[in-house]
Amino acid sequence: MVLVMLATTGWTAVHRPEGGTPLRTAALAAWAAARIDGRAVPAADAPARTVARFFTGLDGAQRARLADGYPLVVGNLDGVPAQTRYRANLRGLRLAERVERSRSVDVALTPADRASATRRAHRFASLAEPGRQILAFDPTGGGRAAEVFGDLDRARRVSVVVPGVDTDVITFERTQRRFSAPVGMAQSLYEAQDAAAPGGRTAVIAWAGYTAPAGVGVDAVTGRMAVDGAARLRSLAAGLPRSASVALFCHSYGSVVCGVAARDLPARVTDVVVAGSPGMRAQNVAGLHTSARVWAARDEGDWIADVPHLEVGGLGHGADPVSPGFGARLLSSAGARSHTGYFTPGTGSVENFAKIGTGAFGSLVCATGDDACRREISGAEQD
Repeated sequence: MVLVMLATTGWTAVHRPEGGTPLRTAALAAWAAARIDGRAVPAADAPARTVARFFTGLDGAQRARLADGYPLVVGNLDGVPAQTRYRANLRGLRLAERVERSRSVDVALTPADRASATRRAHRFASLAEPGRQILAFDPTGGGRAAEVFGDLDRARRVSVVVPGVDTDVITFERTQRRFSAPVGMAQSLYEAQDAAAPGGRTAVIAWAGYTAPAGVGVDAVTGRMAVDGAARLRSLAAGLPRSASVALFCHSYGSVVCGVAARDLPARVTDVVVAGSPGMRAQNVAGLHTSARVWAARDEGDWIADVPHLEVGGLGHGADPVSPGFGARLLSSAGARSHTGYFTPGTGSVENFAKIGTGAFGSLVCATGDDACRREISGAEQD
């Protein structure tokens, strides 16, 4: 078991950035040799359908043993049942919190590193609070995480919030400017969906499951990080339970991730919504090569409008998704107030997002003031 291995190596006592084995690396090494009642487990990078098939063949006790023994692998495997992932990630969070609390008092570390460890320990403790449904957790580097609002197993429609730059495990949730962070965004969207369609069997995922650029630097104006993020996003969509339809709500650099992912998204992804987008690495909707409906919103005070919408030598992300020539369905974002306000409760943008997430397309408010964004959506596609 990976927990035994970590304890016997002394890693759980003190970890310094320059030495030792990171938690996730140790977990992957242990998982590679793991067996459950004589059966080899799937590879950590196996497709979601392979993972789902394997876990479908296990009973509850076997799933629990794998979740408890290899939490930092099982909790991040797309295709594993949601309840098993929640159990694994609770255990992984508690393990990572113990490590960071040890580091926070390690006098061999710099004051800055000790302060960082304290912040991380507090964040991990918050994520492990009772009632939270953590779908993914990886403490490596800046960290990755995902949280579910609603009943993912019973949901007929699933919305995924894909955030942009400066997103990591620390900024996954915020007390100040709450609705600019993934958790606040997703919770606001979930509450808006519940208000729009009470009992509508929807779920929302706050997904910080990729390594996002830090600040508006070189990484933010290239597609390098978006390529890895797109692969992870496709895997997430493919591994969601049941046959729920999926809508992606992609903010800022998150829309670059969604644009790169678009051509290979599973058919269950019916809608891709971008807000405050610097571009989707395409010149128009046709260039995305997706069967999903593509929607775009931008507040008139959003500074992203001043970013050059072009791509030259790998720099830039292509055409502006709200430009007429791009071909997206344009949504009103009334009241959003600049770049980070699209998910603020009561705004036209989050209310429109909720209508897409619940299938209430007929009541959408278009940016053009007419019904242009609602046209050619059949009644069969609406609830």
